[in-house]
Amino acid sequence: MKTKLSVILALFTFYFANAQQDQVDSEMKSAKGITFQHGDMFIEGSIQITTGGDRDYYAFNPKFGYFLNDKFAVGGQLSYSSNKLEATDEKTNIFGIGGFARYYLLELDKKRFKAYGEVGLGYGRNKYESPITGTDNSNSLTANINVGLNYFLTKNIAVTFTLANLLSYNSVSPENGPSSDTFQLNINLFENIFDQPKFGLLFRF
Repeated sequence: MKTKLSVILALFTFYFANAQQDQVDSEMKSAKGITFQHGDMFIEGSIQITTGGDRDYYAFNPKFGYFLNDKFAVGGQLSYSSNKLEATDEKTNIFGIGGFARYYLLELDKKRFKAYGEVGLGYGRNKYESPITGTDNSNSLTANINVGLNYFLTKNIAVTFTLANLLSYNSVSPENGPSSDTFQLNINLFENIFDQPKFGLLFRF
């Protein structure tokens, strides 16, 4: 009797463990229960577009990140943006390179939804064109603090939203003219988090 009871208990334990593992595997395949760990990497691309009215603007910002632990990632990024004013036909193109550090603050919806804060630092090469003054090149140094989120559609693919640029600093040094520095603190941006729509995709591997 004791032997039979041991066998039944062992079978029950084996069945329960397999059921739990199947549930974990199923959740991971359906993007539930997503967790980061040391050594995980991701490629992310964000796009920002503003058209209509007197201004046409678009920007593309690819990133590569590496996780140092389950919440903290560092990486590098490239950026390209173009801004054209229709009324004056002035155009500014910016190409940049930089680095960032990202910390994940919150997880919801069985860890599909992940909110983060990010600090970035970059260097840019700017080209300004005007039909009146001609062409002017300049260099820029930028720093910013952003808040965003990832929502995982699968265990490897997520939609990315940049919700707010909380703090930004920009220093521009033209080839012809004095340097200028700008500092902006957006403490009320959460009244409309879609005031600066910026979205993209993240691929985790």
